Amino acid sequence: MAKKGINRIKVVLAEQGRTNKWLAEKLDKNAATVSRWCTNEMQPSLETLVEISDVLNVNVRELIISNR
Repeated sequence: MAKKGINRIKVVLAEQGRTNKWLAEKLDKNAATVSRWCTNEMQPSLETLVEISDVLNVNVRELIISNR
């Protein structure tokens, strides 16, 4: 069964010309953890998602794939 995409972190990073490593450094998180978020292997907490949106200067809604 294929993984279902839930977040758009990787897409937003690419749109901004940023890397997983850059985001990991900004959030003081392990680069492997950020990589797993970007591949949708695991999801950040809601609090972390808000932190990510602040760092990337986007609305938190832009980081989530709509189910509608």
